Amino acid sequence: MNRIGFILSSLLVLLALASSMLFVVDQRQFGVVYALGQIKEVITEPGLNVKLPPPFQNVTYIDKRLLTLDSPDNEPMLTAEKQRVVIDWYVRWRISDPTEYIRNVGLNEAAGTSQLNRVVRNAFQEEINKRTVKELLSLKREALMADVKAEVISSVRGAKPWGIDVVDVRITRVDYVESITESVYGRMKAERQRVANELRSTGAAEGEKIRADADRQREVTVANAYRDAQKVKGQGDAEAARIYAEAFGRDPSFAQFYRSLEAYKASFTSKSDVMVLDPSSSEFFKVFRGQSTAPRK
Repeated sequence: MNRIGFILSSLLVLLALASSMLFVVDQRQFGVVYALGQIKEVITEPGLNVKLPPPFQNVTYIDKRLLTLDSPDNEPMLTAEKQRVVIDWYVRWRISDPTEYIRNVGLNEAAGTSQLNRVVRNAFQEEINKRTVKELLSLKREALMADVKAEVISSVRGAKPWGIDVVDVRITRVDYVESITESVYGRMKAERQRVANELRSTGAAEGEKIRADADRQREVTVANAYRDAQKVKGQGDAEAARIYAEAFGRDPSFAQFYRSLEAYKASFTSKSDVMVLDPSSSEFFKVFRGQSTAPRK
């Protein structure tokens, strides 16, 4: 039993020793092997590797993928005309030389992020100080980002290289600080309100002008139509009078009879009107009996 226990214990010790000596490097990472605190080897290829057991050697990992650093704050920056603006930006970067990175920056990605943020912000501040707000919002923004990228690359490749590659620097937003933004929006709103009121006033004036012209044309049209109607009516009345005179001149008795009819017609204004006449003495009925009503000479 003691022998079996010894064998099992030995196997466990060997397994523990083997597990402390074997390590796997992922394709997304660098493996950095330390020997008594000093960098012994940097493994860049993925796979199974062997090292001495602790405390003689140990291993740490650093991300080799493309990393993104977003602007962590919204602290205002001054433009060339001393306007306070807030920008949002991001940087795409990666660790290219783990040895230089560990010696000059830090042991993990957070150290690089912290120092890179400081360098990028200082570069943006320096370049924005040279430009106006109009240039920041125009096509010259591309030139600004290119200048910032060049300045950042120069900083990380200085006397003590960081062992990183800066792939891209981009601005995502440029805006005034909140107090100025409210003032700008207020002026914009007032200007739009002024233009709207001006357009309303102009429209109202044009509307009144159009209505006045339409009323004038209507009055002129109605007056002309009334004039033409009265002219036609006068001509018709004259023609009717002529025809009546000609007809009455041919037969005076008929004319007298027609006038009597018109007189009786004018006398009856409603269906309930009644007139009492003596047929023997009425000139009207004499006409119906065929007697002449012309005065005797």
